[in-house]
Amino acid sequence: MSEVVLPALGESVTEGTVTRWLKKVGDTVAVDEPLVEVSTDKVDTEIPSPFAGVVQQILVQEDETVAVGAVLAIVGDGAAAPAPVAEVPAPVAAAPAEPAPVVAPPVVAAPVVTPPVVAAPAAPVVAAPVVSAPVAPAVVSTPAPVVAEPAESDPNYVTPIVRKLANDMGVNLANIAGTGVGGRIRKEDVLAAGSRPTAPVISAPVASAPAPLVASPLRGTTEPMSRLRKVLAERAVASMQQTAQLTTVVEVDVTRIASLRKRVQGEFVQKTGVKLNFMPFFTLAAAEALAAHPKINSSVDGDSIVYHPTENISFAVDTERGLLTPVIRSAGSLNIAQIAQQIADLADRTRNNQLKPDELSGGTFTLTNTGSRGALFDTPVVFLPQSAILGTGIVTKRPAVVTDAEGNESIAIRSLVYLALSYDHRTIDGADASRFLTDVKARLEAGAFEANLGI
Repeated sequence: MSEVVLPALGESVTEGTVTRWLKKVGDTVAVDEPLVEVSTDKVDTEIPSPFAGVVQQILVQEDETVAVGAVLAIVGDGAAAPAPVAEVPAPVAAAPAEPAPVVAPPVVAAPVVTPPVVAAPAAPVVAAPVVSAPVAPAVVSTPAPVVAEPAESDPNYVTPIVRKLANDMGVNLANIAGTGVGGRIRKEDVLAAGSRPTAPVISAPVASAPAPLVASPLRGTTEPMSRLRKVLAERAVASMQQTAQLTTVVEVDVTRIASLRKRVQGEFVQKTGVKLNFMPFFTLAAAEALAAHPKINSSVDGDSIVYHPTENISFAVDTERGLLTPVIRSAGSLNIAQIAQQIADLADRTRNNQLKPDELSGGTFTLTNTGSRGALFDTPVVFLPQSAILGTGIVTKRPAVVTDAEGNESIAIRSLVYLALSYDHRTIDGADASRFLTDVKARLEAGAFEANLGI
């Protein structure tokens, strides 16, 4: 028989809560095979079995909290001892009782919410407006004298005959360049314009109706907070109570980075195995700026400010259990490929409960990609002991004023993003935040990351 104990899951972790057993009594388990899921105040993780054998006993039930070192289960050789079965005396001179019918619980199918079949209203057929020719005025018996057209005439003047012809043919006079004297529009100009094929009318794309929202099964229910949710709630409240937080926002033009991504995406995926998105660029630009602005990469310790020697950047990962922030250590020393690979690996293991507790600690600054769900920007909360967090909004194409090398301005379609820096005003002033964001903005807008790609 071998005892499986709750291992130390980090320097400051003293206890854990069993959230789910992955094996039951009588199951065979191999060495390093996941045996049980445990939640701590830092991480939800799977505990592998240190022994091979059969699960003989489970000593800690789900939702029970125990200290590090407590025995969770017993694993041994051979089959688990069967549960004692009460001996049923043989019936005396009576027909054997019919076994009670096994009534299976009714299978209640989840209500299939069938969206009402609403026939999409046919787009109304809008016939081109039929412009009836204006009724010509009654002919006056005495015709107006015919005045010869002068050689010098107003080019904006259009004779009634030409105007009526244009009206009958549906020709817009404003779109015609006249060939008459002084640029006057003639009958021949209207006829020529009416014989040219009209430009096709491009209708606006019809937006498809979104799928109807299905009501969540959580409506009208109550559930206890998970250990992780409790810890997040306590830390968020403590951080807001103990610090003075505010947020500064800048808009950044990342068109050059968008072009670089498009140009190298295929090669990048082939050589690194991961896609190249905007997050590695934001991470590297932030790490470089943190080295130049140590106040943003600091912590408060009593009456002292600790300026960290490395840029350990936490990044937020949305999981079913809540928000977790694994750490990319010494991010400023990495290239884009290394950062992209670490983000992909850490995020995947975070969502699959395979993260080591130490991979969640030691962060000095946080990045949160609030744009991953379509938000323009938000005001993220700084979690102690860090002093700042940078939120990156969604990258969208919008018209913007651009200036060329000669100082000429024009409007162009650009890829733009909002960066929102929340910070602890006890040690970081608005000017400090603005200087940091200005440097991040300049680095990203220059888009000169070819030497940092690492491929």
